[in-house]
Amino acid sequence: MLKLFSWRRSTYQTLTLNPAVLPLLCPSRFLTQSSSEDIYDPPFSPTSKTLNPKKTKTKTHKKPPASKPDVKLPIKSDLPFDFRYSYSETNPSAEPISFREPPRFSPFGPGRLDRRWTGTCAPAEQTVDPATVAEERKAVLGDPLSEEEVAELVERYRHSDCGRQINLGKGGVTHNILDDIHNHWKRAEAVRIKCLGVPTLDMDNVCFHLEDKSGGKIIYRNINILLLYRGRNYDPKNRPLIPLMLWKPYAPIYPKVVKNVADGLTFEETKEMRNRGLNCSPSDETQNGVYVNVVERVREAFTIEEVVRLDCTHVGTSDCKKIGVKLRDLVPCVPILFKDEQIILWRGKKDQEQDSSPVGGTDRSTGRLGETEKELTYMAKCLGILGHIPDLIPLSLLEGCKRNMSIKELLNPDLVVCSTYGKPKKSATRASFGTWYFSMLLS
Repeated sequence: MLKLFSWRRSTYQTLTLNPAVLPLLCPSRFLTQSSSEDIYDPPFSPTSKTLNPKKTKTKTHKKPPASKPDVKLPIKSDLPFDFRYSYSETNPSAEPISFREPPRFSPFGPGRLDRRWTGTCAPAEQTVDPATVAEERKAVLGDPLSEEEVAELVERYRHSDCGRQINLGKGGVTHNILDDIHNHWKRAEAVRIKCLGVPTLDMDNVCFHLEDKSGGKIIYRNINILLLYRGRNYDPKNRPLIPLMLWKPYAPIYPKVVKNVADGLTFEETKEMRNRGLNCSPSDETQNGVYVNVVERVREAFTIEEVVRLDCTHVGTSDCKKIGVKLRDLVPCVPILFKDEQIILWRGKKDQEQDSSPVGGTDRSTGRLGETEKELTYMAKCLGILGHIPDLIPLSLLEGCKRNMSIKELLNPDLVVCSTYGKPKKSATRASFGTWYFSMLLS
């Protein structure tokens, strides 16, 4: 059996070669063999190849584009007005009681303006003659536009898809908006300005500052949409130099708008007025972000009510207080409470109102009614002529007074019409009774 499987044993035997015969069997290895005499050197060791050195890529530096000539600092501007963050939303006569940041930090940047920042404005150092400024502005505007030219510009720029539009938000007419206006005027004769937020309470103020600070002219005004025309002789190369504000400065701290005790009232009376205001029906004129008609609505409400509540939900606490401050100066009235985005306004005492409007007439400067008309309106509401009919408006008292009609003409029952359809209601008997009652009082 061992002889039969002798071939298997040979497979497991170790093959040993004579070192003397090794070079003859492997001539290639002999040619590539190094001087080492180690017989156990692997037969196919890799040869050392000289690697090509990597070529270092030399970076080609591109030439920088031709830069504009640097503006010499500090910038000297010839504009005749004081630089402020907002021109339409700040009152220069109101002095702050403190600052939230040191006044030495100018929002124009350190050393970039030749004017000193006072914390609220950068006043002009040189006084300019207003007559000279008016003549220069008139020269730039040129001859007045004809009706056809105005209609053409309005049709071109008044639409919402106009590319030359500037959005004017709660900051009002800010300093950097002036630079945006002149940038649009390089390629367009007019620019479309859309106003939203608190500045829309006083659109006359916005239009005044836009014309005064930019030198243009308002040629179109519809609710909160304005078109500002640059002028016939406007040259973009000779535009005024307007240094930009690099950041928005912190608003200073002013005295409180609402006092603990309103002027002319005691603490108990002030508390009662606030409770009456919170319980009365609110006016939702501040819902769409456009407050053009709020002032007139509040004035009309004060002809009937002594306290008015404005619902400023979704407006914000900061804007709510700004609305109250503007209404205090425009109506005028006395804000007595800001709570949960609600504004409570008090119309003031009668002796204060008599100073602003004549008795038995209408003040044309403010459009407010006199004391007699207010009393008649209040009596009409008490009699139920107007209180139980929500779709009736006192045209005889609100619109007729603006036409300086007499009291007896105002009490004509035919003037009490429906505000929606303009047709008399079935309450003519009640109106006639109220007219007879008023005539008895006046006789």
